[in-house]
Amino acid sequence: MTEARPNRSGAGHQQNRSATTGPVACPPHRVDGRLGDLPGPVPDLRRIGISPDHWYPVATSRSVRRNRTFAAVFAGQRIALYRGRSGTVHALEDRCAHRQVPLSMGVVEGDILRCCYHAWAYRGDGRISQIPYLPKGCERPPRGVRSYPVREAYGLVFVFPGDPALAAAAPFPLLPEYHSAAHRTMTFSRTVRCHYSFMHENLLDMNHQFLHRSVLGRIRPELLGYETGPRHVEARYLFVPAGGRKDRGAGLLSAEGIGGRDRPDVITIRTEYPYQTLRDVPEGTGLPVFSLWAAYVPEDAEQRVNHAYGLLTIAKPSVPGALQLAWPLIRRFTERVFTQDRTAVEAEQRAWDEQGEDRNHEVFPLILDLRDVLRSNGVPLGPDQASGCAPCGFAAPSHNAGVTGHAGPMQSAGPAAEGAARSE
Repeated sequence: MTEARPNRSGAGHQQNRSATTGPVACPPHRVDGRLGDLPGPVPDLRRIGISPDHWYPVATSRSVRRNRTFAAVFAGQRIALYRGRSGTVHALEDRCAHRQVPLSMGVVEGDILRCCYHAWAYRGDGRISQIPYLPKGCERPPRGVRSYPVREAYGLVFVFPGDPALAAAAPFPLLPEYHSAAHRTMTFSRTVRCHYSFMHENLLDMNHQFLHRSVLGRIRPELLGYETGPRHVEARYLFVPAGGRKDRGAGLLSAEGIGGRDRPDVITIRTEYPYQTLRDVPEGTGLPVFSLWAAYVPEDAEQRVNHAYGLLTIAKPSVPGALQLAWPLIRRFTERVFTQDRTAVEAEQRAWDEQGEDRNHEVFPLILDLRDVLRSNGVPLGPDQASGCAPCGFAAPSHNAGVTGHAGPMQSAGPAAEGAARSE
């Protein structure tokens, strides 16, 4: 299946584009979705899965309690998280190798996870450590279940669902402001019933501010320019207030202060595959008043549902305690905006489900380039992925199915490995 595309004619692709230099030429695209010289249809982006070879949050740290399990999921792969007595978080394929009962229903004993059914016990690397009733002289199965590399940072539990050999070298989000005493972070964790690509498009295309007129008033977004690369798209907008009533939390978030001063803001949004960031810098200040980091993690094998994780880091004002007082109003404002965005993107997904294909007629070159990035870095959803099932039996050795004697250095996350949970 392909998606509708406008005729994008032009001599070549400009990596840096400025809205002040006149109309932007639209480069042609090849059938594989990459920029090229031959125009033609491209694969439907909503049939492209997210690449598993990246670090993805699958739970908040506070959800994975000590000596408890937590049932997580990535694109149809069920994952059992558990935090042992030592405080380390482990991630295993959520099935017992014996009868396929979910290990997330099991019991944590020290740093061992025991199945609730026949009490088979597993180490954090997925190997079977004990079968209580196994007769003497009988060997245990040589393999257990797949284990996943784990990292815990920024109050989130990340797993690497792809090739574990790539985990150590894979880029990990760097958010230094999260640990700064001059900032406070608000955490978001919400399920949204749409393909992850709709989320990227929603945040990057700021021309939809009419949707938020009841909470932001009238905003006139001006695209200052944007740049693209093989794995990223970054756009800069000038947000100019144009009247109307604005939610009080919006002004507090953008540091307008008690007087409610309206001033333009420079908003920079970047998709750096597979993550997305936003930064707000009031015009003339040079310092961001808040920044957002977001990841959209598919839950089902068809990837029509995603879990959105967000970290909103806000600069503390000079008045002590002011941000704490404003926190409930900022939270209410952000929830209102998120609810409006979720209503829109879920409606887009329902339209795709009804039509069976992407009939969007996108005209914004920025979003067309974003789709190229998401398409070229993703993986097609084939029959195996769509079924959401792994082959019966034991996991393949290439997926660390408990064949090593101990977890590697990236296989587990200690309680303070890379940052403890912050107040939300």
